Amino acid sequence: MSRDPIRPEIRELELSGIMKIATRALGDPDVIPLWFGESDVVTPDFVRQAAVRALGEGRTFYSFPRGVPELRGAIRRYLARIYGVDVHPDRIHVPGSTMLTVTIAGQCLLEPGAEIVLIGPYWPNIRNVARVCGARVVEVRLEEGPERWWLDVDRVAAAIGPRTRALYVNSPSNPTGWVASGDELAALVELCRRHGIGLISDEVYHRHVLDDPGGVAPSVLPLVGDDEPVFVLNGFSKAWAMTGWRLGWMVAPKSLVEPMAVLCECNNTGATTFAQWGGIAALEEGEGFVRDFVARCAANRDLVMEILGTHPRVHLLRPAGAFYAFPRIEGVGDSLAFCRQVLERAKVGIAAGYTFGEGNESHVRLCFAIAPERLRTALERLRAELERR
Repeated sequence: MSRDPIRPEIRELELSGIMKIATRALGDPDVIPLWFGESDVVTPDFVRQAAVRALGEGRTFYSFPRGVPELRGAIRRYLARIYGVDVHPDRIHVPGSTMLTVTIAGQCLLEPGAEIVLIGPYWPNIRNVARVCGARVVEVRLEEGPERWWLDVDRVAAAIGPRTRALYVNSPSNPTGWVASGDELAALVELCRRHGIGLISDEVYHRHVLDDPGGVAPSVLPLVGDDEPVFVLNGFSKAWAMTGWRLGWMVAPKSLVEPMAVLCECNNTGATTFAQWGGIAALEEGEGFVRDFVARCAANRDLVMEILGTHPRVHLLRPAGAFYAFPRIEGVGDSLAFCRQVLERAKVGIAAGYTFGEGNESHVRLCFAIAPERLRTALERLRAELERR
C-alpha cells in the first residue's frame, strides 16, 4: 500500500505513564496499587441496590442518549443545592463516563490546526483527546511553591494566540491537589470571553476539598450564562466511589441541546440505563458517604505528608483537594524508569510524572484514597526505596 490511511495522530498515540506502569502488574497481589485514581472502597450499598432494583424492573433497554429525565432532574436539583444555581435542563447531559464528556467537549471546540491551552500538570487523557481532534496543545504549568501550587493568570493570557479555540482547567486538580479560588476561575472565564474561546472546566473532584469534608470546591457554573461556550464536566466516579460504573455528566451551552443528543448517541448511544438509577441514589442519599470518604482521604493526606513529605529528598506541597500527592524527588530525572524500579523492588505502583505534562520528569503521582493501613505500608516501602537509592 503506497499510502497509510491511518491518521498519523492515531499512529503516534501511546500508553500514558500511568498505564505503562499498571499494565506490568495489574492483579499482582504483592503490589500495592497507587497508580489509578480510585480507592479500594466499594460503591456504597444504597447506590448498588438502586441499580439492582432498576435491573429487577427491567430497565435494560435503549433510553435517552442524553440521560434519563429522572437522572438529569436529580443532577439539576443537586447543582441547585450545592451551588445555588438553576441549570436549565437542556444544558444537562449524561452520555456515559466523565471521560466521554471530555471527548465530546473536545469534539465541540477543537478542529485540525486549532490550539488548546492546558493548565498543567494535567491528566494525560485531555492531551490525547486534543491530539485525536487534530489540535495542538499549549501548556501553562501551575507555579510550584513555596507552600502551595498557584496559578499565574497572566501566563495563561500570554499563551492564548490566534489559533486558540479552548482553555482546559481541572480543579480540584489531578495530580497536584490544587484548588482554584473563585477569583481565579472568574479570571479564566473573563479571559475566555475576551478572546472568544471555549472553556472546559473539569470539576470531577468537586467534593474532594480535604480541609472541609462535606464541602464543595468553587465552580464556574455560577459565573457563566446559559449559552456561553463553557463545558462543565463532572461525574460519579470520585465522590461516590463509582469508578467502574462509567457514569458522568456535563453542563453545556443550552443552544447545543440537539447536537449534544447526536454526539451522545454517536459516541455511546447513551449511558447504561440501569446504572443511571444508581446515580440518582448517589445524588439524593449520598451526603453522609461523601463526608466520611473525604474525611478519610484528608487523614490519608496527612499520613502522606508525615511519612513521605518529611524525607530530605522529597519536595511535596500539601494537596488541598482531590486525593493525590505529586512529589518532586531529588535525583530523579527519568520518572518512568524510577516508577518501574519502585514497582520491581518495593512492590508499590505509582504513576510517572512526565505523563502529566512538561516540567514533571522529577515528579511521581500517587493516589492516597486506599485503606490507611495499606497506604502506610506502601509509603514505608517507598521511603525505604528512597533510602536505598
